[in-house]
Amino acid sequence: MPKSKKSVNPINLSDPQYYLNRELSWLQFNNKVLHEACDQRTPLLERLKFLAIFSSNLDEFFMVRVAGLKQQVEAKVTQLTPDGRTPQQQLDDIRSTLSPQVAKQHQHFEQVLRSLLGKHGIHILDYIDLNQRQRNYLEGYFEEQIFPVLTPLAVDPSHPFPYISNLSLNLAVVVKNPDTEEEYFARVKVPKVLPRFLPIPPELGEQNNGTPTHWTGVPLEQAIAHNLEYLFPGMNIQEYHPFRITRDADLVLEEDEADDLLLAIEQELRKRRMGGSPVRLEIQSQTPEPIRSKLLQDLELTENDVYEVDGLLGLRDLMYFMALPLPELKDPPRQSVVPLRLQRLREPSLNPDVLEMDEGKDFFAVIREKDLLVHHPYQSFTATVVRFITHAAHDPNVLAIKMTLYRTSGDSPIVNALIAAAENGKQVSVLVELKARFDEENNIYWARRLERVGVHVVYGLVGLKTHSKIVLVVRREKDRMRRYVHIGTGNYNPKTARLYTDLGLFSCREELGADLTDVFNFLTGYSRQKSYRELLVAPVNMRDRFLALIRREIENVQNGFSGRIVAKMNALVDPEIIATLYEASRAGVEIDLIIRGVCCLRPGIKDISENIRIISIVGRYLEHSRIHYFYNNGEEEIYIGSADWMRRNLDRRIEVITPVKDPDIAKDLQEILGIMLADNRHAWELQADGTYIQRHPGDDCPEANSQKTLINMALRSTGVATNLID
Repeated sequence: MPKSKKSVNPINLSDPQYYLNRELSWLQFNNKVLHEACDQRTPLLERLKFLAIFSSNLDEFFMVRVAGLKQQVEAKVTQLTPDGRTPQQQLDDIRSTLSPQVAKQHQHFEQVLRSLLGKHGIHILDYIDLNQRQRNYLEGYFEEQIFPVLTPLAVDPSHPFPYISNLSLNLAVVVKNPDTEEEYFARVKVPKVLPRFLPIPPELGEQNNGTPTHWTGVPLEQAIAHNLEYLFPGMNIQEYHPFRITRDADLVLEEDEADDLLLAIEQELRKRRMGGSPVRLEIQSQTPEPIRSKLLQDLELTENDVYEVDGLLGLRDLMYFMALPLPELKDPPRQSVVPLRLQRLREPSLNPDVLEMDEGKDFFAVIREKDLLVHHPYQSFTATVVRFITHAAHDPNVLAIKMTLYRTSGDSPIVNALIAAAENGKQVSVLVELKARFDEENNIYWARRLERVGVHVVYGLVGLKTHSKIVLVVRREKDRMRRYVHIGTGNYNPKTARLYTDLGLFSCREELGADLTDVFNFLTGYSRQKSYRELLVAPVNMRDRFLALIRREIENVQNGFSGRIVAKMNALVDPEIIATLYEASRAGVEIDLIIRGVCCLRPGIKDISENIRIISIVGRYLEHSRIHYFYNNGEEEIYIGSADWMRRNLDRRIEVITPVKDPDIAKDLQEILGIMLADNRHAWELQADGTYIQRHPGDDCPEANSQKTLINMALRSTGVATNLID
């Protein structure tokens, strides 16, 4: 029986009080990364890894987001964000929010982790704590390996303040001429070509009450600082202070005016290597005022751009210690599994007239049986996606391969397979997105290599980034052509596929093949395609389709039926989507959202969003998959693809979302969502004020670790008994 209709009073859903700030929400996400570094349940070296990720994330945040806000302030932009903040207000709030996080990070490393590392035989020492034998060794190492690389730069009327490169670690040095008593300022750059942490030979290492010594050493900048007399012979070293700067590193492209997009991006990359304006100065808290003032003046920064730390600068370099062969201090190794349907594939026949028999099927025969869902890293990316493209490259029945590349690895087996396909005479077309931030140079390299072997390379569309993850394979089978597709949520990158959770759908359904053909024609030619059979494609129809799916749930509730939405994605920012979700909540639709990163929707507001619950999961793997579920009055619909609910994804990118029609796969996706929603180990619940509260198992409730549970789910797909992971 349908329920009675629920009436709602009109309200202004665009009111700024109903929206969280994007930048502050991102800082809340990064704070969850920091929490993993401080959590005693996290293995010791993994804690160092999370500290490094926290720092690396902040570097990019300043290079792009903070730099953009500073540009808006300089341009006197007065436009408010949906939450009602000016650019300057955002910069002020970023600083007040971030300062205690940075202090917590450094305090935890210096006061907790360094001691714990020492107890496990990893001694990150300060130079002043070295014994004489260790100092003698490092002095010799400095003379032979470090000194020849260094270039001291004087700063005086005849030597202007030198250019300081982005993310570089430096020493501000004050020296005195003993004859004239005159002091001089100099800068010494800590070279990136040398390891940030210098190991000392084991026989000279620290001893710790019988505990084996695995690594002993010092930071590179301290080895340089304590040997500065080699750089300034005859001068007295008065003082030295490390500092680090961050510059604006976002590319500014006038695409409409560029005759050659590839050339334009190469020119912008050269500018990035030189670096834009400084946006942050990191110094140690004991840096004296004269040095601090000089750096601020010469870098044209203000006190609001200074971040003081107690301890080492640039903790992103702690990732160095993940290379230590100490598995007992890391997460247990996890082996990706191969789905049962793909375990005994045979290689493509060299005879194009031979079609596969049931015995010893190849990849295409498996897909013809029914659609196939893969879930990385729980299921092997290499044995699924890479194998599919490699199969296509060498199958004589395959005539054409088309795909998009947004980010890929430096030694990409996928690109090598595409090269092999072109060399085998197949028609290969690849859209390489040159504007993938911080991967532009790598993508230019692959684009040129592909072009040299005859691949048709498209560099993207003016004004739009191609963010979709799609492959189309055209294969001749007897007297017909059949199209095979892969539509994914993540990049075609074997390295990140071991670290990011992502989904991919293999299918040969005619509607999907026809739709992807139209998408590729849109990408490579002059197409004004306005509709698609099944796919949601941005910026063509995706926004309207998602809004319609949400409003359908509203209508069902208004007609007395149940309404339910579950969505998992990286970010929820788009004001129109948020306002429509508010409408759905007010109508009585039950909404659960799993938003890993930025979320601008405020849940739990009375009469606005009290039917919306939001969690964020941050753990061993980066939650990157996008899943969208709509109850549809019992005729459930579920979608996966590349897009988040952000303006840029819906309006300024080429994105592809596919419906999942296979009932078994739809059931698997619902199970994945259920596992995520039940997590009480890595899940954080978003509060109406924008803060998060971490879930914990209750006294009568066992730990529900979604990432461990999903391993069991992957094992089940291989035919192996589940519950093998405790």
